Amino acid sequence: MTTTPTGLPPLSDEAVDRIEEAVFAQIAEERDSERAHTALTRRRARRRGWLTAGGVAAAFVVGVLVTPAILNATGVSSSGSSVAAAPEGTTATPHALSGIAKDMSQSAGGAASSAGGSSSSASTARDVIRTGSATVQVDDVRKAADALAALAKKYGGFVESQQIGSAQGPVATDGGMVPPPSGDGWVTLRVPVSDLDAVMDALRAQGTVLATSLGTNDVTTATTDLRAQIDSLTASVTRLTQLMSQATSVADLLTAETALTDRQSQLQSAQQQLKDLESQVAMSSVQVTLVREAPAAADPAGFGDGLAAGWKGLIVSLNAVVIALGFLLPWLALALVVVLIVWAIVRARRSRRTRAATAERRQDAGSDSSSDSDSDSETQKP
Repeated sequence: MTTTPTGLPPLSDEAVDRIEEAVFAQIAEERDSERAHTALTRRRARRRGWLTAGGVAAAFVVGVLVTPAILNATGVSSSGSSVAAAPEGTTATPHALSGIAKDMSQSAGGAASSAGGSSSSASTARDVIRTGSATVQVDDVRKAADALAALAKKYGGFVESQQIGSAQGPVATDGGMVPPPSGDGWVTLRVPVSDLDAVMDALRAQGTVLATSLGTNDVTTATTDLRAQIDSLTASVTRLTQLMSQATSVADLLTAETALTDRQSQLQSAQQQLKDLESQVAMSSVQVTLVREAPAAADPAGFGDGLAAGWKGLIVSLNAVVIALGFLLPWLALALVVVLIVWAIVRARRSRRTRAATAERRQDAGSDSSSDSDSDSETQKP
């Protein structure tokens, strides 16, 4: 027995339109729900990011501003403010790393407290900068400068700077001394502080010492503060280096790196300042101004001395005249050129005027002759 397939009942156009509208509406609802879910997820992620950044910033501000003040007020020692590092094999959480600045400031405060205690125990050692200056009258400034260089080398020092000849103006040195402009030369020596008195005494062998002075400057407070600052910054750099190795997010890594760069810059600056002060404490600065001896005044005692003095005066006068002529010669040449140009212009104008006057006289003479001929012809007419 055979069966004939039964077909679906035919649908009208209105039914097809209703089915299509229902399908399209369902698709649009699914898309809208997906978009709403995606937007909600993004808002939640953005909110979590802002909360994390706010927590890091708040922890940084609290660690930098509030914690040092609390530590200074309570007088917490370094043993109580130290922060234990994470044990090996464990991973630091972002919440722990958000207190980078707090840990840094705590370790810095502890190091500063320990440095302050050590410095107070060794308060008997003072850092004093000693300086000296002298004005010496010598026969030859250059030879005296070489002798001073040898003197500094003998005592284990060196020549820091020097100038031979008349100075253009006052020159400041590291020791804070300015040589007088009238000096013929000056030399700045750096010698060990223990040999400063010996060097000042040895200046008498170089010439006539006209004036001397010694100065001292106690910089113990400055060096103590710098050493404490260096210890604090060194501890901070070590702590930040450890925290960078434990960072688990880019934000924590950037925060630690920024703080580490700033601390390293401060550490290098403090180390350089301390190095300069220690150098000035260990090596004293001696400023020596060299002045030539004044020449003896001429005192002729006879005819020969008077003749020699007159001859020298004549030579000096002739030299002055030659110098004056040499100075005036370019100006005389320029004046001669100007005079020649003016003379040429005046001569050209005069020649033009002469030619014009001659032409006028010739014209006048021609007109007179023509008038005479006309009068003669009129008289000859009957």
